[in-house]
Amino acid sequence: MKNILFVVLILISINIHAQTLTPITFHAKGDCEMCKERIEEAAKKAGAKNVHYDLSKQLVSAKIDAQKTTLDAVEKSVADAGHDTEKFKAPDEVYSKLPDCCHYIRDNKFSKAPNLLRGLILEENINGKMTPIPNVTIKDVANNFSIQTNEKGGFEIPYEKPTFFSLSHISFNKDSVPVNSTEFLTILLQHKANNKLEVVTVTGTRNRYLSSTSINNQLNLGVKELTKAACCNLSESFETSPSVDVSYSDAVTGIKQIQLLGLSGSYTQTITENTPEFRGISSNMGFSFIPGPWIENIQVTKGIGSVINGYESIAGQINVELKKPNQKSPLFVNGYINQMGRLEGNIVSSTKINDKWSTATLLHGNGVLLKNDMNNDGFLDIPKGHQLNIANRWEYVNGKGLNIHWILKAVSDRRIGGESDFTKADKLTTKSYGVLLDNDAFNGTAKIGYIFPEKKHQSIGLILSGNYSKINNIFGLTNYKAKQSGFYGNLIYQSIIGNDNHKFKTGISFVHDNTSENVFAKQYNRNENVPGGFFEYTFTATPQLSFVAGIREDYHNDYGWITTPRLHVKFDATDNTIFRLAAGTGFRVANIFADNTNAFISARKFIIDPSGKTDYGLAPEKAINYGISFMQKFKTHNKESHFTIDAYRTTFKQQTVVDYDQNPQEIHFYDLDGQSFSNTIMTELNLNVLKNLAARMAYRYLDVQTDYKKGRMQKPLQSQHRAFINLAYELNNGWSIDYTTQWLSKKRIPFTGSNPQNLQMNAYSPSYFQMSAQVTKKLNNGLELYLGGENLTNYRQKHLFIDEKNPFGQHFDGSLVWGPALGAMAYFGFRYNL
Repeated sequence: MKNILFVVLILISINIHAQTLTPITFHAKGDCEMCKERIEEAAKKAGAKNVHYDLSKQLVSAKIDAQKTTLDAVEKSVADAGHDTEKFKAPDEVYSKLPDCCHYIRDNKFSKAPNLLRGLILEENINGKMTPIPNVTIKDVANNFSIQTNEKGGFEIPYEKPTFFSLSHISFNKDSVPVNSTEFLTILLQHKANNKLEVVTVTGTRNRYLSSTSINNQLNLGVKELTKAACCNLSESFETSPSVDVSYSDAVTGIKQIQLLGLSGSYTQTITENTPEFRGISSNMGFSFIPGPWIENIQVTKGIGSVINGYESIAGQINVELKKPNQKSPLFVNGYINQMGRLEGNIVSSTKINDKWSTATLLHGNGVLLKNDMNNDGFLDIPKGHQLNIANRWEYVNGKGLNIHWILKAVSDRRIGGESDFTKADKLTTKSYGVLLDNDAFNGTAKIGYIFPEKKHQSIGLILSGNYSKINNIFGLTNYKAKQSGFYGNLIYQSIIGNDNHKFKTGISFVHDNTSENVFAKQYNRNENVPGGFFEYTFTATPQLSFVAGIREDYHNDYGWITTPRLHVKFDATDNTIFRLAAGTGFRVANIFADNTNAFISARKFIIDPSGKTDYGLAPEKAINYGISFMQKFKTHNKESHFTIDAYRTTFKQQTVVDYDQNPQEIHFYDLDGQSFSNTIMTELNLNVLKNLAARMAYRYLDVQTDYKKGRMQKPLQSQHRAFINLAYELNNGWSIDYTTQWLSKKRIPFTGSNPQNLQMNAYSPSYFQMSAQVTKKLNNGLELYLGGENLTNYRQKHLFIDEKNPFGQHFDGSLVWGPALGAMAYFGFRYNL
């Protein structure tokens, strides 16, 4: 792994030093994205490299080989293309022939361009041909200001704050689109044969699956990506992404767990709108507490995250953005049912009270009504029960820089599983083996932000969050009870040093958690108070090279000072070739019971080998993560495609080792004595095969090893190799088809060799394929229907349990799940936007 990183770094060095290039900058007049493209092409024609035109600053940045061209030659080439520069004026006849949207004001002022939003409105007919639409009336709802598109469909309109644009035209039904930035806006009106408006798609501001602009290696899962599958909750939101692994944690509870960079989800910091939420005892169930239809967007950062959000990000960071009060649709309704008897319903209602106030209410309910035992092992395949989830959020924007948001959330989850004949009356008895899951969580978060009107680059924000979680779970004869109350505060100040090339964020934070756990007739209490401070500096050395360097210092009342340095580097070798580097440290305190609830589905004894430290007698976990990524962009069928390679290594300096291998009747927890590391290499190709057919293909290799007391071994129940394909086909008539297949290599199964021969598992599982598919139809009235199937190969782990006929015996184990627990399953659902 280290050799691979070294070779890649050498290649980068060769690419940088292959020629001596001189940086140049100059101002040029331009008004829109067409201007930007024309200016950059003209500069390249004159021999400039790495050309970037900043429309807001009217500034051209590039590099030249002084032996082949000059600054004046590049500037003259831009002027000859129709754009005035500081030294050269464009020919009048060339300027006059520019499109109307490119007719900038011809003066000698090259200060910052006016704060205008520019865009284009196009019509797509049933054959896919696009033509501009003139005379479309665009009304800024927030500011009560209207304009019309010109004869080429172009427009520009003053922009001050997020708003809605109301669109109207004599030949179309009225519609509206949300606007959240000054990014160039392309609005596409699609027609059907009856010449009625079918849908308005805003293509200029859509989230890209792979970000080419973020300094971090970031993956974006927007609504379009999330609706490719059923996506009932957060843990099921990664079915079409190869970066995150999802599997069942055991054979009874139905809980799904995720892995990123080969490490369990507990090493990935999960935040909701940049606020830590499900931590500690609720981290294992938290992924099922966020309903999928509530989610607007998910950002997955591979490797260490920002110091602003804390020190717990080790393998990566997942930030979840929920639907906002200012939704375009005032009402969203979703329903879902599958053949297992699982029902789900979601309602999101948003109301704009006036120009400043808006609110939204989010409701969710799900339940499993039927008993299912598809493999006839005497245990329910998934537990029966229900979950109720409610959230209410408010937003205040005064238009003068002040923004206030707050949200209140509550979730209640009740499940009953285990043997098919188990009832609540049988709990904690040997009459029948059962599992009762009783979980409640409450959360409240407030955000106050202020942007200084005279200094748009300067802002201050305060995040305050409080949470309470309560667990009362029964696993056979074991009762696990836990409570946690917490508080989180983060004050962030952002500004620049001199100019926009030097930005910084700094602030202070405070985390308080009070946790109590009762299990095996023993009480475990933990009280954490962690004040801290951070500083993060973003340096744009050139338009092609950016750095984000951050450091935070925290003081933990049990573990003392925690220093967390982190660095991200992004280098655009060309306009389409991007390299990223990341390195930093992470720190967390393990929650051995909550992180390993799957072990409760067994007769294993929990044995803690203490080191004399606090919290279970174990030391905290400390790790270093570093990696490199490469992205190559290219176009196929006039759409952007990507090829990426990622390589990451995580090395633990301290770790709580979870050991299943010492004895099949025991699970051991102890401090790492030796090495523990994770190496990950992944390649991914996102390709537009045809105009309406997109393919995502990936291969991922993992090497995750730990020094156990029996010696160094691969992490159990994990595939070293994974191949992945997702195909997405969209038709112009509202139909879309999504198909996903993956292959997973064999997995190491923990040692069971001392069990009686008939109660032993093989040392390794077989490899296997999985397939899923979904067909979606969008109707004209805002209704969307979808029909899908999961695990279409119907491949299942043949024996989910060891000694399931004797669940209270010493050999019983339902925690060694390496394959699909459920067979082929069909589902149906609908989505409705008013």
